[in-house]
Amino acid sequence: MKMKQLSIIAGLAWTALSILPAAAADPVRFGLCYDLSKAYTFVTPQIAQAAKDYADLLNLKGGLEGHPIEIIVQDHGNEPQRGIECYERLKREGVMVFDTLSTPVSRAILPRIMKDGNILIQSLVGRGDAVDGNVFKWVFPVGPTYWGQAANDIEYIKQKSGGKLKGVKVAFLYVDYPFGQEPLGIIKTLAAKEGFDLQLFPYPLPGNDQASAWTQMRRFNPDWIISWSLSNMHVIASREMKRNGIPIEKYIAVNWLNEVDIKNIGPDVAKGLKRGTNVAGGSNQPLVQQIIKELYDKGKGNGDRKFTEDVYYNTGLAIYSIAFEGARLAIKNNGWPLTPDKIRIGLESLKNYDANGLIAPITVTAEDHGGGGKTRIEMWDGSKWVPQTDWIAGFQDDVWSVVKEQSADYAKSESQK
Repeated sequence: MKMKQLSIIAGLAWTALSILPAAAADPVRFGLCYDLSKAYTFVTPQIAQAAKDYADLLNLKGGLEGHPIEIIVQDHGNEPQRGIECYERLKREGVMVFDTLSTPVSRAILPRIMKDGNILIQSLVGRGDAVDGNVFKWVFPVGPTYWGQAANDIEYIKQKSGGKLKGVKVAFLYVDYPFGQEPLGIIKTLAAKEGFDLQLFPYPLPGNDQASAWTQMRRFNPDWIISWSLSNMHVIASREMKRNGIPIEKYIAVNWLNEVDIKNIGPDVAKGLKRGTNVAGGSNQPLVQQIIKELYDKGKGNGDRKFTEDVYYNTGLAIYSIAFEGARLAIKNNGWPLTPDKIRIGLESLKNYDANGLIAPITVTAEDHGGGGKTRIEMWDGSKWVPQTDWIAGFQDDVWSVVKEQSADYAKSESQK
């Protein structure tokens, strides 16, 4: 998205509602309080565009059980206080389902969500223990949390190490910020259990200065590097790996690495690099093809057509396929008018749902708001991403042990307020 377009979006509320007859039913509103101006602009335009496109496609087919979908997008600049203000503003406008796409903002509005009894869609961001539906009744981190993703990376390393991790040297490289810090608990837990040699390598925001971390890493000489970095941070990491003589084949990125980053690293240079992914990428996915046919081929898309080839676009489709289906089930099973409680029950009714083939099938319950936490490892072969594993969910007992421990701490602290 061009900067001029981005500035317009950042300054104004962005609303999508397909033109329907005057007597149309009341809409189902979704509030996207996103960072459209600062840290996460490498991903938010694609995800917002995907949400609006899918809403328009469904509205062409009659919406959700006859009710049109309305998408409202506003900027919080990745600032927790602005995120709270966005939440309160959209709440007054009748929005019951919110999404922040930011770990610090998600954490900031979570107490209000819990108090108000609204729905927080927290896919791929936020606190990992929020999958515990018994404690976080109104929060839905559907899909793999950062804890689950990190555990799955360790599972992959274990598979590549012949089923044993004892003595394997694993470096955890991360931006020293809530997003990067989020997996630390589960990584340390698995290191203690499995016996691998774990060393942590933080670097400061904005992520341009990683030299010290990589110099120390060269001395450590890890077998594998798990990286919790974003966008250009991966590009800088690739340069530091070359400077320090560390093979890029050792690098496993969190899901926030896309085709733009590969281009900036260099397709040949990036050969062998790996990432954990939550969604099937590529514009050949059936839902993407349908959107291109019904919207973009007719000049009705909500952004640059090139974004439909980006894995972040597919990520947006997956998130909102889940959110829309939960709302649809709420209307179908419990009728109109919608309430947050009906939507909660609708989301907890998702069974073996694969978001139109974009993710591993999930089953959400009142106890498990994550739905299974499966990811897969992909490798860049110089021209495309090649899956290295099936969809996996490793160390689930350990992940849930940490989830229960930390969610219990949260519940205890809330009860003492």
